[in-house]
Amino acid sequence: MKKETLSILVCPGCRGKLTAKPEIETEDEIISGNLYCEKCGIYYPIENKIANMLPPELRETFS
Repeated sequence: MKKETLSILVCPGCRGKLTAKPEIETEDEIISGNLYCEKCGIYYPIENKIANMLPPELRETFS
């Protein structure tokens, strides 16, 4: 995902601020890692430059 996108994303559950926790990144993209909601404590995975914004209980259903 593009790092600039982070400024417009919010947690889909509580609308809280998301913080990037990259594992692999370039100067302008996050290849893999997580987005973390500081308000409700949920992690949203980033894989192959795509953030999975589904709630944890639905991730297995749609993967």
